[in-house]
Amino acid sequence: MTIAVETHFNRQLKVFVHRPKTITEMLARTAANYPDKEALVSAEERITYREFAARVERIAGNLYSIYGIRKGDRVAVLVGNRIEFALLIFACARIGAIAVILNTRLKEEELSYMLNHSRASLLLFDDGCLEKIEKLRDNMDISTVHHFFLIGNATSVKGGCSLFEILLQPATAPVEDINENDPLFIMYTSGTTGVPKGAIGSHLGVIHGAISYENALETNHSTKTLIAVPLFHVTGLVGQLLHMVQVGGTSVLMEKYKTDKYIRLLAEENITFLFNVPTIYVMVMSHPDFMKHTYHAVRTLAFGGAPMSMDTISDLKRVFPGAELHNAYGATETSSPTTIMPRHAPEDKLHSVGMPVPVAEIKVVDENEQECTHGQVGQLLIKGPMVIEGYWDNEEANRRSFVDGFWRSGDIALIDKDGFVYIMDRMKDMINRGGEKVFSVEVENVLYNHPGILEAAVVGVPDKLYGETVKAFVVPKEGVLVEEEEVKRFARERIAEYKVPATIEFISELPRNPGGKIMKSRLKEVNIC
Repeated sequence: MTIAVETHFNRQLKVFVHRPKTITEMLARTAANYPDKEALVSAEERITYREFAARVERIAGNLYSIYGIRKGDRVAVLVGNRIEFALLIFACARIGAIAVILNTRLKEEELSYMLNHSRASLLLFDDGCLEKIEKLRDNMDISTVHHFFLIGNATSVKGGCSLFEILLQPATAPVEDINENDPLFIMYTSGTTGVPKGAIGSHLGVIHGAISYENALETNHSTKTLIAVPLFHVTGLVGQLLHMVQVGGTSVLMEKYKTDKYIRLLAEENITFLFNVPTIYVMVMSHPDFMKHTYHAVRTLAFGGAPMSMDTISDLKRVFPGAELHNAYGATETSSPTTIMPRHAPEDKLHSVGMPVPVAEIKVVDENEQECTHGQVGQLLIKGPMVIEGYWDNEEANRRSFVDGFWRSGDIALIDKDGFVYIMDRMKDMINRGGEKVFSVEVENVLYNHPGILEAAVVGVPDKLYGETVKAFVVPKEGVLVEEEEVKRFARERIAEYKVPATIEFISELPRNPGGKIMKSRLKEVNIC
């Protein structure tokens, strides 16, 4: 594992010397080495790396020759955990197009913003999103999108929409000059004003993420993972799918998570590598079917995206005695891993998120951006080839988020004397519901649009299953009767389900400090009491 220093994005970065330059090169190398190895497995089919590469070439060729997609064009992908998702990401990469990776749980208004902001010219979506796409086309302005493709059941599709199978007809894409610094995808994250920011992931970034996982977890072509977390998140995309392509492993895809099905696949497919938010592990071990099987094949258990209780860690060690546990920490902006728990880590380090990956440079700074000493708490800053170049069409966010080549994570952390990193809290009131990041301002903006609400404040509160859930404190307008279920319904129509407050408490006024700022810490204390 040779490391050198190179210049990328006008930053001096540590990099792995031996690496593919693009994910196209990554797939081609793996398909050549393991042509008949199963690459992708779904409920409908199983395809080898040879078939994977061939389908990617056909899709890329048709996108280029028939639909005029060129390097730098944005292609929106609104697809769940299906084989087609993987094909599309690699097909876009093959011709240098930028995949705009969209969360299938978002509502029409949220999708409309992202499609327009990215100026996507083509949208591919699965049949689970058909209803919302038809509403989007009927009621909202998405004039940049010229072509729509449906994946799956087409019995009720309206006109003006093509079937995905058209893209699988024989075709070959021309050779494009694609640099490893070129954009690979745009993935939207919550913004500080409630408006999402489009993080621009690069080939360089995701390849270093995949290699970091390969090195830390000691995976190889015999590794087989079960992907239940969404592929539209970096954990599923980089931590599992691209990671498996890098090593020549197999990805078993779950389009919709169901605990009983997850347990069955875990046993029947002889899965060796799991990577989940803690919530999934809790649900799996609590299910009555779990103890009906044995899981001798499991060698690696990774987790991240939310805190893991020590009780859950103990349970995992007991029921998977042959597996190593690895906490991992990262973000969309870091192409997944920044830190990973090393193998055979000391017991007293299990509360940490591990140590920085070899190409990461991190530091903790105080409010004056002066570097903290070991054990001091401050904001975590991250630098490395896996960090995004910036945000799509958002100079203000770029100016705020990057300093001297480091990305401001917005997380409060400390680094101990041994180099282990501890995430203490999140800045900006970010809520972490089972790995789904919820920004309180975004939810508050929705609640403030309710005709009966005067004020609202949203906080995260502890939850055994999800780690945190969303709670809203609401001040109704004088003389107006507002009911909890009606407010939830109002929110549910405007934002994704996981962002909707699980509980709503009506109060007469919000606590404020002398400067007039709402004291959310006081609201969290109310919940504890």
